[in-house]
Amino acid sequence: MGVTVYRRMLLYVRPYATRLVLAMLFMIIVSSFRGAIAFLVKPALDDIFINKDTTRLAVIPLLVLGVYLIKGVCEFAQSYLMSGVGQRVIRDIRDHLYRHMQSLSLSFYMKHPTGVLMSRVTNDVGLMQGAVTEAVTGLIKDVFSALFLVGVIFYRDWRLALVALVAFPLAFWPIARFGRKLRKTSIRTQEVTGGLTSHLQETISGAKLVKSFGAEEYEVDRFATRNANLFRLSMKVVKVQAMTSPLSEMFAGVGAAAVIFYGGYSVVNGQSTPGNFFSFMTALFMLYEPVKSLSRINNVIQQGIAAAGRVFEVLDTLPDVREKSNAPDLAGVEHGIEFDHVDFRYAEDGEYILKDVSFRVPSGTLVAIVGSSGAGKTTLVDLLPRFYDPQNGTIRIDGVDVRSVSLSSLRSRIGIVSQHTILFNDTVRNNIAYGIPDAPLEKIEEAARKANAHGFISRLPEGYQTVVGEQGLKLSGGERQRVAIARALLKDAPVLILDEATSALDSESESVVQEALEHLMRGRTTFVIAHRLSTVRNADVILVVEEGRIVESGAHEDLLARETRYRSFYLKQFEEKKSVAETRPGSA
Repeated sequence: MGVTVYRRMLLYVRPYATRLVLAMLFMIIVSSFRGAIAFLVKPALDDIFINKDTTRLAVIPLLVLGVYLIKGVCEFAQSYLMSGVGQRVIRDIRDHLYRHMQSLSLSFYMKHPTGVLMSRVTNDVGLMQGAVTEAVTGLIKDVFSALFLVGVIFYRDWRLALVALVAFPLAFWPIARFGRKLRKTSIRTQEVTGGLTSHLQETISGAKLVKSFGAEEYEVDRFATRNANLFRLSMKVVKVQAMTSPLSEMFAGVGAAAVIFYGGYSVVNGQSTPGNFFSFMTALFMLYEPVKSLSRINNVIQQGIAAAGRVFEVLDTLPDVREKSNAPDLAGVEHGIEFDHVDFRYAEDGEYILKDVSFRVPSGTLVAIVGSSGAGKTTLVDLLPRFYDPQNGTIRIDGVDVRSVSLSSLRSRIGIVSQHTILFNDTVRNNIAYGIPDAPLEKIEEAARKANAHGFISRLPEGYQTVVGEQGLKLSGGERQRVAIARALLKDAPVLILDEATSALDSESESVVQEALEHLMRGRTTFVIAHRLSTVRNADVILVVEEGRIVESGAHEDLLARETRYRSFYLKQFEEKKSVAETRPGSA
């Protein structure tokens, strides 16, 4: 599993193979010069300090200086090149991940909290960087360093080398032993990090709600619990990382002690020279450094594999709503829209939200959809732009199944204004022109005028260049809604969905927004969802939805003239409105 995931990570390196190969060449040079440093210890000790050779005294220091200079330049080159490859790879993975997430259906976002997804794009991809760059760099450099140094110790004394290398398998034992444990802990740590990020996102964006309920201490306690859990897991990771290297060194020390005894015995008995022995020991001690680094690299790889598993889990998720290959564009909306025996449920084992829904409306019709909360009204209109696909039945526009046309052309012909207005932390202009970034200012202003928004926009500090804040919090509810209506007007789509577009507004704001909506609805096929039945009187047809079924349909006067569910809804609201009016001060 781990090997497969790591191999998949390395596929992202392929476009930068030239840079990688060049970096590897520099790494090999660096590794070879490490061996050269150990090799030069023998002539330096034997020829200069013992034999007092003045010629070697002039040459060997220059050689050592040259080795370190070349090694330093090559080390900089390989580090710069490899880091550049790593940054490019992580940029590509983030782009790929975000692009794929944008292609996924709404059902994916319903199953995964926002903070968790944010953690995967930031934290998890960041951990992958270490596994792709630092690990590859270290592996190549340390493996070649070890090979050159092993060559030196065998060249100096092959018997002594065999004694030293007996301990090496023991030095690798902690790497294998703790690697698996670290990966499991890393997976859990990243899951908790995602939960912590999700908690932050929710409480920061919902700060007003938290304060209005006096729930600051409650949220602080929840955060502290998650944070303590993350701390506990992080300390497990620290413990494993801290133990791996010392254990490897301890076992390596066994080999070093044996070498010192056997090598010292050889020098004392005249079987070897001090220079030969110290050259051997220098190479041996330098050899333990890359072995120790390999344990740290293994930890980085295990954390990266755990993170990559979570990233690839998202990348392997397929959208529920898929576009057919070479799907043609939707020609237009000239004749009408039809729902033909449509059934829908969110989960495979869940209850059906919509059951056998069938109706047809001609182009240009104003359709009102009413019913109690949870009846399936919003779900019904969400099927039209293919936010979800029905399990049974067909939705057609001008006789064409919406599943047979391209998603971009379908959604470009549908404008949506909902109760929960989404504005980005950008300028008013860019929010109105969202999806049409090259729209001229005159068109944007024209849309704003029709939406009754130009007046208040002009009074903003920087007019259309004013940044509205996160979720448009610098604007009032009515102002945000009018910006959303201006956005829909600029899009100029032939089909319009108004989902409780005025339900959250006060009476004064509602009248201004309602006037703007009337501009928006002219000449379009419009679906209106409204709790306030007074707003749907002028609808061409009213669909009454109960428990996922259309139980009644007809015009306002027709439905009101008979004993219908619509009539009972309407009279109930009328009585409630009358009761509220009578209880107001001065109503008598």
